[in-house]
Amino acid sequence: MGLSEFFTERGDSPVWVGEVELLTAGARRRNVAFSADLDGGGARRLVATIVPAAVELMSVHAEARVRELVRAHGVPVPAVVAVCEDSAYVGAPFVVSEHVAGETVPRRVLRLIEASGTAETVACQWGAAMGRLHTLDPATAPATVAAAGPDPAAEALAVAERGVRDLLDGRPVFAMALRWLERGLPAPPPRTALLHTDMRNGNLIVGPDGLRAVLDWEGAQRFGDPMRDVAWPALRMWRFGHDAREFGGFADRASFVRGYESAGGDVDPDRFRWWKVMGTLTWGLGLAAQAAAHLDGSVRDIVMAASGRRVPEIEWDLLMQIRPSAKT
Repeated sequence: MGLSEFFTERGDSPVWVGEVELLTAGARRRNVAFSADLDGGGARRLVATIVPAAVELMSVHAEARVRELVRAHGVPVPAVVAVCEDSAYVGAPFVVSEHVAGETVPRRVLRLIEASGTAETVACQWGAAMGRLHTLDPATAPATVAAAGPDPAAEALAVAERGVRDLLDGRPVFAMALRWLERGLPAPPPRTALLHTDMRNGNLIVGPDGLRAVLDWEGAQRFGDPMRDVAWPALRMWRFGHDAREFGGFADRASFVRGYESAGGDVDPDRFRWWKVMGTLTWGLGLAAQAAAHLDGSVRDIVMAASGRRVPEIEWDLLMQIRPSAKT
């Protein structure tokens, strides 16, 4: 097996890999759990995250540096054990991490939290993890992490306008949402932060005792408005049918914010609302792009085709968020 060969070449004696298990975590990348004795101290449970070139957002070395930086800053992240950019071993670059036991599948996470009665605990821990990330000193970030632009909201709006024009031209709800975003465009944030960009239910490891780790750091490659990160996990699609519980389908905003502020974060309600609308519109563009890829033949897949049927759901979400009586 490629992992056995990789670890053997790195050490002084053969390393045998066993108990291999394909994990469910990861939509684009393959996550493989395995056991190996790397240093003669006994077998350890590890996870190899294999990153095909087609979905690589940042190099595995860059991702590993970011992960170790934020872990040292108190964000719960599985420790990095090894990094390999050579595709010869397993067919693509990979990162090997310590295995963290727990649930990652959103509906299982919801059932576990309900059974253990830990909704508020997990929400506070989750908010604190994001707060620690957002208070990280920019001077300590790797050079691979891009600095924020002069006006993150205006840049996001320009991208959204192009996307609607190219993919959803003639859809009045998206046009209305763009006008709402333009009228309410916030000023540049008082400070920028390293963004995870996808710290939502589905990228968390949760156990009966609470939050154990945050996964999927490949999007943490730039600084930006921290409210972008805070608003993203509050979108309805990350509630998995439990729409009344804004954060992850299991917690209210107050619990998350309490944890976020305890770690030094500061929530701006107006900026949060703006980024929540922007995030919803962006998700609609993503669904439309998937449907377009199926229709133009570049990615013929029934799941991609079905994505287009969800665009009206996003239109409903946008209308609910921008209506005059809405507060969030």
